[in-house]
Amino acid sequence: MFFVQMSGHPGSGKSTLARQIAARVDVVIIDHDIVKSALLHTIEEEKAPMDGNLAAKISYNIDWSLIEFHLSQGQAVIFDSPCLYEVMVEKGTELAKKYNVTYKYVECYLDDRNEINTRLKNRERMISQIKEAESEEAFTYTINNSKKPSDYKCLIVDTSQPLDSYIQNVMNYIEE
Repeated sequence: MFFVQMSGHPGSGKSTLARQIAARVDVVIIDHDIVKSALLHTIEEEKAPMDGNLAAKISYNIDWSLIEFHLSQGQAVIFDSPCLYEVMVEKGTELAKKYNVTYKYVECYLDDRNEINTRLKNRERMISQIKEAESEEAFTYTINNSKKPSDYKCLIVDTSQPLDSYIQNVMNYIEE
């Protein structure tokens, strides 16, 4: 059994890759955008004021609760989220240790803001998802500052390439 923590800029291909992994092995995907979007829709419907940072914190707490539940039930899990904070890696590795599962970290790397923006504009967007990578500085900061575990082997995939060119490498990494 395994826990895969995805990482990468929005639009880099994390969700696409997670779904392709799930098509090949029995795994539960916890998609941060789905959880956060559901929370934001509820807030919007109730016309309840809520700070965006609080909404993010609540949705991450829900994500981690779901991840822990599924791991406790003996299910493999993929966490589809950008992984921009050290605490994300800490929580992921701690849960993997707690439930004695193999921890894997897969970063979808795409260093092309124009391609990212094309993908972001051409996908069906959830309320929690950004419309575009607005500034070059913020884009560069995000792709250069994903948080990686220091004591685990990480896999970085070039998602500018066709999915078929790297999916087998990802599967080999997950199953090793």
